[in-house]
This record gives sequence, C-alpha cells and structure tokens, in this order.
Amino acid sequence: MTEHPRKKLVLVAMIFVVAMTFIDQTIVAIAVPELQKDLGLSSTGVQWAVNAYLLSLSAFFALGGRLADVLGRRRMVVIGAVIFVTASALCGATPDTGIAELWLIAFRIIQGVGAAIMFPAALAIVIGSFPLRERGQAMAIFFAVTGGLTSIGPIAGGYLAEWDWRVIFWVNVPVAIIGLVLTAISKPAEDRTPAPIDYRGAVLIAAGMGLAVLGLQQSSEWGWDSPATWGCIAVGLAVLVAFVRYELRQENPLIRVRIFADRGFRVDNIVLFLAMMAFIPLFFFASLYAQIALGEDASSAGLYLLIFFAGFATAAQIGGRMLDKIGARVPVTLGCLVMAIGFVLWARQLPELSIDSQWPFIVITGAGMGLLLGPANTDAINRAPSIAYGEATGITQTVRNFGSSLGLAILGTILISSNRSHLEDTLTEKGLSKSTADQVADAVSQSSGGDSASFAREAGAKAQEIFSAVQLDYAYATRTVFYGMAVALAVAFVVALIGMPRGRLEAPDDEGAATPQSG
Repeated sequence: MTEHPRKKLVLVAMIFVVAMTFIDQTIVAIAVPELQKDLGLSSTGVQWAVNAYLLSLSAFFALGGRLADVLGRRRMVVIGAVIFVTASALCGATPDTGIAELWLIAFRIIQGVGAAIMFPAALAIVIGSFPLRERGQAMAIFFAVTGGLTSIGPIAGGYLAEWDWRVIFWVNVPVAIIGLVLTAISKPAEDRTPAPIDYRGAVLIAAGMGLAVLGLQQSSEWGWDSPATWGCIAVGLAVLVAFVRYELRQENPLIRVRIFADRGFRVDNIVLFLAMMAFIPLFFFASLYAQIALGEDASSAGLYLLIFFAGFATAAQIGGRMLDKIGARVPVTLGCLVMAIGFVLWARQLPELSIDSQWPFIVITGAGMGLLLGPANTDAINRAPSIAYGEATGITQTVRNFGSSLGLAILGTILISSNRSHLEDTLTEKGLSKSTADQVADAVSQSSGGDSASFAREAGAKAQEIFSAVQLDYAYATRTVFYGMAVALAVAFVVALIGMPRGRLEAPDDEGAATPQSG
C-alpha cells in the first residue's frame, strides 16, 4: 500500500475524529458527584454511566473493524462520528425525572457503538497512510495527542461540571464538526474489501462480554455468594468460548481467531489487555480519591490527573522512535516495568494526602504507559496484511476495552469492600456503635463520597474525627486498588519479557502477517 500524499493532514483529521472517544473515557468520571447529586443516580447507576460506554466499546469494536474493511474506512469514520455525536447530545439532554438513569446509560451505550464503528476505521486509516518505518513516530504523535486530549476530559469535566454537567456531553459537537471537516478536506483512501459480515459472531461476542462484565460489575451489590453473580460470569465466559469455536468454522469470520497464532500479535494483545485493566480505571479511581480523600473540587481533581500526562506525552515520542529503530520489545517491556514500579511508589504515598509527595511517581507511571501503549498497538496492527488493518485494529481495541471494563468492575469491587472494611474498623475504634459504624461505612461506600460531610455532621462532637477518618480510610482503600494495578503491569512485564519477538518487522504483504527482522 502506498503512502497517502496528505498523510499529515489525514493524521490530524483522525486525531480530531477520535478525540471525542478519548475525552469521553474520562470526562464523565470526574463529573460523577455532580451527576449523582443532580439526577439522583444510584451507586450502581453511576458506575454503569462510566462502564456502559467502555463495555459497549469492547463489545462492538470487532464488528466496527470488520465493517471498516468491508464497507470502507472513511465511510465508517463518518457514520460512527454521526452516531457518537448524536448520542452525546442526547446524554446531555437527560431529563431530570425517574427515567434519568435508564436514559443516560442507554445513550452511553449508543455512544460506545458509534465509537466502536469510528475508531478502528480511523486508526486503520492512519496506519495505511504511512509507510512501515514511519508508523512508530506517526502513532506516537497520535497517542500522545489523543492522550493529551484525554487529559482535557478531567480538566474540562471538572470546570464544566461546576457550571452545568450537561455541557460535558455537548462539548463533543464542535469537536465532531472539526474532525468531519478535516476528513472531507484530507480525503483519506476509501480502502475496502467486499465480503460477507458475520453478524451472528457479533451477537455472540457482545452477549458474552456483556454477561461476564455484568456479573463482575454487580458483584458489589449482589455479593460474591450470589448465584446471579457467578451465573452471569459463567454464562458470559461460556458464550465467549462458543464464539471462538464458531469463528473457527466460518469462511468469513468476524475475527480471524487464527491470527493469534502469531506470537507477536498474541503477546501484544495480552500486554494491552493487562495494561488497560489499570489505565482507564485509573481516571475513575484517582478522580474520586482527589475529591474524597484530598477534598479537592472537581476542577482541581482534573488538574491532579493532568500530571499523569506530563510523563505520558514525552515517553510516547521516545517509545515511537524506539519502535521504528529496534522494534516493539524494548519499549513495551520497559514501559510495563516502569509503570508497575510507578504504581507501587504512587500507592505508598496516597495515605499522606498530599499531591506534593505524589507527583513524581504520577509522572513515572504516565511515562511507563507512554512507552508501551503506542508500540504495542502499532506492532500488533503491523502484523496484519494491509487489507485487514481494520479487523486487526478492531481486535486490539476489543481486547483493550474489555480489559478496561473488567478492570473497572474488579477494582471497583475491591475499592468498595476495602473502604467499607477500613471505615467500619476505624469508626468502631472511635467509640461509635457497630450498627452506626456499619451505616456510615455503607453510606460512604455506596455514594461517590459527596455525602461524606453530611454523615460526619450527624455524629455531633466527633464530626471532624469521623470526616478525617473517611478521608484517610478512602486513601487506604485506593492504595489497595493501586497495588492491584501494579500487579497487572508486573504480569504484563513478565509476559512481554518472555514472549515478545526481538527485532523489527519487515513490511507486510497482502497475503499474510509481517515477519520479524533482526535488528
């Protein structure tokens, strides 16, 4: 495939198009307290307002990637963007009535569908517009800029939520218009390979992922001893196994499962899965920590998260250059190690309740993600033939977002359980009765922390003591979650160290995957 004559303009256009999807992964998390207060959402509803979008992404990315290859990448970018921005506008128009929770979650799901159609096509366009030896740098710019735009989510979400939380969704409208205009001007290649589309496979993978994450997500409410929890997880996993077996028998499958026979592609995706269990959930948990434990307002919580991208943006450029020169193994392995260490050091500082003691380790953690994210994504897609870039992108993004959904569900359960346990013990030690301690702990655990002060005030003379206990114990609970993130990245480091092929890739042809080249 030849490079596009306007490849740099194409890159800018695709960055603007996908900017909305990156912003929406974080902008809602920072506005959770305002959403909950204004709309009266339940704790489960709040979590699903964040997770429904991520789950929808992971469930439909594979279909989106296949549609891009079959129907045309530029066409799918436009269609996906229109669906996404329409759903965004309707999220902002959520009525302040009894249907608010259902309305918001439904249109967050549709947002995810639009993003799942748009993103694989956009990423495939970028990959196809640059020659192999320039892709590392191009993708480094792509992920650094979109990562920076992700950081706009917490900042913009913080300020906009204080003004009117509805604007956090409406801000996508002008971004979409700019992206679509630039797409029309740059005219990216409309590559497509007509073939049947496996809609049955799409239904199977969406159902399997939905049920598995539903069980994990609801475990905090249903309990781990509930048949509903384990039933959802078991049926979801069984459906995913059935999906794999079904795909192996299809002449034109939704996902060519045998592509995982390529060791590099397989390891890249395992690393991305593990890394994303920490990356996207980080914004949710860190923003709540900043607001509950540190007592920051929403806008200041956004600035707290911005520190992460100081390391991310710089390291992304280094990782991209390393990919072009020596291949993906070194930046990916090093990135996993740096990020794991960063999470441990950051976690140790959380109970100090001071940003000043945390920011160096936040930067280190961001640098680790910057080193690994672009090279792992690009290396995986480079291993596919050019006619299947959309499909390969759909696979990697399915893996990434399923990891994010699972991470949010598992770590969210750990956070609630750990916070409840810490707070019950602390309040009992301070002289409150067990029943009162349980009531306060449940109230704090089941809210996003916004009502912590009111619960403390009800305790009379011990109000300040209890409020301080709420802050400190939430910090300890968050520390447990961050240690869990460090474990995920440590496992990713071992997988990358043992499994990733050495050297650069040769240019792929249209018949099969790329092959390693010593370098």
